[in-house]
Amino acid sequence: MSARGLLYSIYERRLLKRLDGLQHPRHIAVMCDGNRRWARENGFEDVSHGHRMGALKISEMLGWCDAAGIEMATIYLLSTENLRRDPEELDTLLEIITDVVEEISGPDKNWSVKIVGALELLPAEQSRRLRDAAAGTEGRTGTHVNVAIGYGGRQEIADAVQSLLSEKLLAGLSGDALVKSITVDGIDGHLYTSGQPDPDLVIRTSGEQRLSGFLLWQSAYSEIWFTEAYWPEFRRVDFLRALRDYAARHRRFGV
Repeated sequence: MSARGLLYSIYERRLLKRLDGLQHPRHIAVMCDGNRRWARENGFEDVSHGHRMGALKISEMLGWCDAAGIEMATIYLLSTENLRRDPEELDTLLEIITDVVEEISGPDKNWSVKIVGALELLPAEQSRRLRDAAAGTEGRTGTHVNVAIGYGGRQEIADAVQSLLSEKLLAGLSGDALVKSITVDGIDGHLYTSGQPDPDLVIRTSGEQRLSGFLLWQSAYSEIWFTEAYWPEFRRVDFLRALRDYAARHRRFGV
């Protein structure tokens, strides 16, 4: 082990010791950002190399969640805006994402996987593979993993309102009664993540300090932690630092 690696190993053990007995988030959400910039800064003209390196980090990070006792993780892999990228890059990215979902859904894993997003926007074959992979994890008892693919926070809210309206119209409501039936709890019950706890902690890699539409509704009272590390470089010590920072915060939930 290099001297630098030894130092990080010592630091990691110290972080773990400090976290012992502290409150951990029940649900974390991670914006896996910076794959393309990592590739370019490391001399790769083909940014898909960054996506592939980032893909390797997903399973590793979920293992950290398991070890920390985190019940739920939401990982943001593809936004609706990303679907407007160069077709060649997008095709490769979609294949990498599909492979990742199939890998974390494999029979050697115990994670329960749910796809959140508009899969109808994706090519039919990849949409089918994603649905099939997630379906095969039903009943598993490990960390619940939401994978956000073809996801947009504004679109999710619009879809939830439309779904709620359709439900109320079918129930025969109209006029003022229909208007009053559109409530916060009603919308919440029609989100892609309906029935799940909101994220306690949102982590974004790459140095960008914005949510970019990620879980707009659900993250209203989430703690947010940013790191300069690009996603392929995200280390366990970074993950533990985020947990340490979360444990030190006093959550007020808007009060």
